[in-house]
Amino acid sequence: MKHAASIIVLGTLLAGSACHTLERSREVDNPAVAGKTIAMQICSNCHGMTGVSVSPFFPKLAGQQREYIVDQLTDFKNHRRTDPNGVKFMWGFTHLSERQINEIADYFSSQQPALGKADDDQLISEGRAIYAHGLPDKGVAACQSCHGQRGEGEGAFPRLAGQHSDYVVKQLMVFRHTDARPRGAIMKEICANMTEREMQAVAAYVEAFPAETKEAVSTPDAEKEAVATPDAQ
Repeated sequence: MKHAASIIVLGTLLAGSACHTLERSREVDNPAVAGKTIAMQICSNCHGMTGVSVSPFFPKLAGQQREYIVDQLTDFKNHRRTDPNGVKFMWGFTHLSERQINEIADYFSSQQPALGKADDDQLISEGRAIYAHGLPDKGVAACQSCHGQRGEGEGAFPRLAGQHSDYVVKQLMVFRHTDARPRGAIMKEICANMTEREMQAVAAYVEAFPAETKEAVSTPDAEKEAVATPDAQ
């Protein structure tokens, strides 16, 4: 009986300790809270536990470029990124430390990217052409020159593969019409020369880009090589 009573007491103490730890972990303004904990308990409410958001209102973060996440969180913290949704949902995170920001970025960038989905074949086809070749007559560079042939992104240039098309269009419009994203000078110039249809096409294409594929988007040079050296029949 004494042994059983001891187990019950120990269990009660451990349970109480766990609850206390959970409550403290939700004190996100506490610099001692790990960034991973913030990601799993706070960020996950909008972006999903593994960074795969359900609503296109919030971007997918799984597999996103680490440097890009750090840059955006830093801009939100310092109130430099002023797009409406950023102000509404992210400006409250002024307490994040540099360590926490880096740990949040580590967590989401290490998650498995989500698969994209195909919808409008015609729109996707138009988007593929713009992504691979740009719009030379408008001075719009190929998207893949910064975001990678597979939409994987690099460094400060974000991953686009599998991202919600609605979110992509919304951000392209922010770049086009505002200065709300301070690191978006390049994109502002590009978007100024794109129609809304062209933005929608690119967005549809990158959302449909399968995250796990190794098939690269064909480039003009690659196409020339393919013509010059056809596969043996």
